Amino acid sequence: MKEDPAAPTPVILGIDDIRPLPRATRVARTSREGIELLREHRDSFIDELWLDHDLGGDDSIMPVVTLMEEAAFSGRPFHIGTIFVHSANPIGAETVVRALTRWNYQVRRATAHGT
Repeated sequence: MKEDPAAPTPVILGIDDIRPLPRATRVARTSREGIELLREHRDSFIDELWLDHDLGGDDSIMPVVTLMEEAAFSGRPFHIGTIFVHSANPIGAETVVRALTRWNYQVRRATAHGT
């Protein structure tokens, strides 16, 4: 079966400080870059969003999670197919999964590679 050349490329975003995330179409390495990335895609559909909890030093994914929670609270959640949390930090990962699931985002825990 041939692929349809007119089919749109899936939008796969990743926010991770070190992993290469080869399937991602765009990668942010800090929470600040992650927030900018989500804002750039505010009015479009994101097929997959890959999140790491610990982003180096004192940085974490939590400012991004807060942005997503606030968007859902205001009635305009981000349009995301599936969010994958792939952190090697089990407590941090569970915090992210619970926070986003509470706002009806489709969240799955994925195995962390490269840590």
